Amino acid sequence: MCGLSGELRLDDNPADVAAVERMTRALAPRGPDGSGIVARGPIALGHRRLKIIDLSEKAQQPMVDATLGLTIVFNGCIYNYPELRAELEAKGYRFASSGDTEVILKAWHAWGEACVERFLGMFAFVIHERDSGRTVIARDRLGIKPLYISESPKRLRFASTLPALLAGGDIDTGIDKVGLNHYMSFHAVVPAPHTILKGVRKFPPATMRVIEADGRSREHTYWRPLLQRFDEDARLSFEDWRDRVLEALRLAVRRRMVADVPVGVLLSGGVDSSVVVGLLAEMGQHDLMTFSVGFDEAHGEKGDEFVYSDLIAERFATRHHKIFVPHDRLLQALPGTIHAMSEPMVSYDNVGFYLLSQEVSKHIKVVQSGQGADEIFAGYHWYPPMSEAADPVETYARHFMDRSFATLGRQLSPEWMIDADASTALIAEHFSRPGAETGVDKALRLDTQVMLTDDPVKRVDNMTMAWGLEARVPFLDHELVELAGRIPPEHKLAHGGKGVLKEAARLVVPPEVIDRKKGYFPVPALKYLDGPYLEMARDALGAAAARERGLFRQEYLDQLFADPASHITPLQGSELWQVALLEMWLQSHGL
Repeated sequence: MCGLSGELRLDDNPADVAAVERMTRALAPRGPDGSGIVARGPIALGHRRLKIIDLSEKAQQPMVDATLGLTIVFNGCIYNYPELRAELEAKGYRFASSGDTEVILKAWHAWGEACVERFLGMFAFVIHERDSGRTVIARDRLGIKPLYISESPKRLRFASTLPALLAGGDIDTGIDKVGLNHYMSFHAVVPAPHTILKGVRKFPPATMRVIEADGRSREHTYWRPLLQRFDEDARLSFEDWRDRVLEALRLAVRRRMVADVPVGVLLSGGVDSSVVVGLLAEMGQHDLMTFSVGFDEAHGEKGDEFVYSDLIAERFATRHHKIFVPHDRLLQALPGTIHAMSEPMVSYDNVGFYLLSQEVSKHIKVVQSGQGADEIFAGYHWYPPMSEAADPVETYARHFMDRSFATLGRQLSPEWMIDADASTALIAEHFSRPGAETGVDKALRLDTQVMLTDDPVKRVDNMTMAWGLEARVPFLDHELVELAGRIPPEHKLAHGGKGVLKEAARLVVPPEVIDRKKGYFPVPALKYLDGPYLEMARDALGAAAARERGLFRQEYLDQLFADPASHITPLQGSELWQVALLEMWLQSHGL
């Protein structure tokens, strides 16, 4: 619902208000409805507001509670804030506003570090205590709301986007070698805490950090998903799990309707977004606005799934909006799409979400989206091989990673290689943790905690918030995620993947959107680079800044340009688009 920024000095100097002003200004697209900065000695907090809950100025941020001596900046939404407010009022707390921001403030005062365990929602927030000088930073369980930090012995800065931190200045913008190796290997995902830049780190999901006035700090993870069965689960049939999933999803969708403005749905035509529409219709939502996007064909590959989104829109009588993007508009939108990324993201559907969000933001401020279902309910093609894997680490790496460490050594310039395969090591370390019983469980947990956060969820946040649009993801309701973790893998893998979810959806939506080949957000022009798209890649990789950086071996680039269509990753991504996009992103931010 917003963007936050700030600086905390860890020496005896006052916070740099001018830097916080620059960071806050860079967040303007995320919060077009209001802005504010509060500075007090060592701390300065900035905020850009998107009005969704409590549209009055009483909910303006940074929010200061002079009685309790607390100041907060917050991005996100706490869906159960009315219930928490009632609980706090019973304790004697009084409220000046009617939104969720003030509930977080009072919850911190009442329950301390345990407050986050009560929050149902998506959030990143920073609270400063006037009297103790203590500062608290927290992020939601699944990292739905982003938070980037830059720290040195003298100061800590934080912001909702990486480019906002760059706007503040005084950032080491050198390329992080580990981040670069992850980007090239781990399907362009750079796991927290790394980013592609040395001087910026990601604040991890499900984490709280408490910083004392003297600079001492402690950090803890307050939630971890368990993917294992309990004794009472053994008696449950497939149908029992189906019914429990449907009821939990129904609750998750209902929770995400809390708002003082209308809420719509991004409708791809796949089973995930379709069941969200169906459940909202079942709840009595009339005149629900739905939105779909499609593109021109390329190389015989269709660029839209309108036939399915039209079917759902007609079945549930939604106010449906279709946006068709011809080649020329796609080309024009790419620079804006890339600039809106907090980090380089190669998925072709970034531009789809960017243009779709531009159109949606003309009508409403909040949408629900189907992201997360594939990672929670095993919808991807690399999960079935994990069920029989003798070596789960090797099997996952072979099916998911874009290239081996040995291959990477022939593509990156020698000075940008690291000594060991960081991505495979990350997989091995993650798989070795307790709490995931089978190979499928291990893969799902890794994807939920790493890939999901730093690919589809980040993509939707960045592209929607570029136009002041908030996206809510019911499949990432943490109670639904916990339920899904208990479901036996064979039920999730059934029917070609997402079996238990598909059967739950069958009780809500037409079978035509369920019994079909899995679709993706198709943008074929970016998979088969030619014409102006090829020239855009050539310009980026041939620019002076790219030549000076020298990230890639020239012989590798020559191979890519000679035949782009033959260099496709195991997950059907263009290698040329992957390397070109990195340079486009760096150059779009003056790096």
